[in-house]
Amino acid sequence: MLKPIKTNKDHDNYLARAYELMQMDLKPNSKESDELEVLSILIEAYEKTKYPIESPNPIEAILFRIDQLGMSKSELSKLLGSRSRASEILKGKRKLSITMIRKLNQELGISAQTLIQDYEMLDD
Repeated sequence: MLKPIKTNKDHDNYLARAYELMQMDLKPNSKESDELEVLSILIEAYEKTKYPIESPNPIEAILFRIDQLGMSKSELSKLLGSRSRASEILKGKRKLSITMIRKLNQELGISAQTLIQDYEMLDD
């Protein structure tokens, strides 16, 4: 019977069982596929509490995403309104406005949760 994961040993056992199941040719809605689904949910819940991953700094997230998309900083400038505004934001001298956050979320797919985080401004 499956139960919540409470120890690292439980976690290791569930990972091993999930791996076993993934090696099988599972049929949808079978007992084994349901077991794998439940194991995945339990493993994810345990890992989220035991090994939380911090959200990236908003500026780091923007730089990472434009690199992923192969965008130039001048293309980013068009999204943010101007080259000088984009430069100030990327250098940490200006905060993102709600309008910029919306555009970055919609156009680049960066989560709003990441973009609204507080981050340190650089002194002039």
